[in-house]
Amino acid sequence: MKQIRYFTTLVFCAVLLVGCSEQEPKAIKLATTTSTASSGLLDVVVSAFQAKTGIIVQVMPMGTGKALRTARDGNCDLVLVHAPKAEQQFVNEGWGVNRRQVMYNAFVVLGPPSDPAEVRGMESAVEAMKRIAATGSVFVSRGDNSGTHKKELELWEAVGLEPSGPWYRSVGKGMGQTLIMADEMEAYVLADRGSFIKFRKKINLVVLVAGDKMLYNPYGLIAVNPKKYPQVKYVQAMKFIEFLSSAEGQKLIGDYKLDGEILFHPLLRKGETRKAQ
Repeated sequence: MKQIRYFTTLVFCAVLLVGCSEQEPKAIKLATTTSTASSGLLDVVVSAFQAKTGIIVQVMPMGTGKALRTARDGNCDLVLVHAPKAEQQFVNEGWGVNRRQVMYNAFVVLGPPSDPAEVRGMESAVEAMKRIAATGSVFVSRGDNSGTHKKELELWEAVGLEPSGPWYRSVGKGMGQTLIMADEMEAYVLADRGSFIKFRKKINLVVLVAGDKMLYNPYGLIAVNPKKYPQVKYVQAMKFIEFLSSAEGQKLIGDYKLDGEILFHPLLRKGETRKAQ
């Protein structure tokens, strides 16, 4: 009789433990760019996702290069970054799966109102960068392997120049700190428009070059491959990807504004959940 009661007690406890584990929300780690985190967009998106699913999202802001390294080391569950070539390589090498481009904004070339290189209004970002270098005007680079830094290097490559010398300052900082340093130096700098809107009240820099198709800036969301790292919370990560790809998630992106301006634009049409190419 005692054995029966003991067995019944064990079964009851096991049921309770299973029930608790099923009800307990699981946290996922999202390695993402400083621009998505500092803009405030993720606060809105993550809050809505958590309310809907009970899944907690731990946001880890860093440059794109570091975010992808973090994922390669199995130290996060998914990434939200903005460097298409690096993203595709990450997937091709088997580190990530189910890549989707979910939103975009644009890069802009900022500089002091005095515009010593006279690039204001130029339609070609490459020509603007070429003139900045030719005039020896100070240019501040993030120099941190972020998505913004990768785009800057892409522009210099198109110019046919490997920048160096006293006019070129590589600072190894995040976007906010880089903008403030460029402002203090009265220098030129490449930034995404969302970050500029976020920090423009703290700086005197102005948009001088914008609208070039080379300045297009898409953001990709990728789950870490569970075949590489079985411990990652793949199911929960995919729920976040599906949410951000859904009509609800895309609307949150498109509706988010700072100082009355849209920072990011949804990339998927209503009902579309295609993978990035």
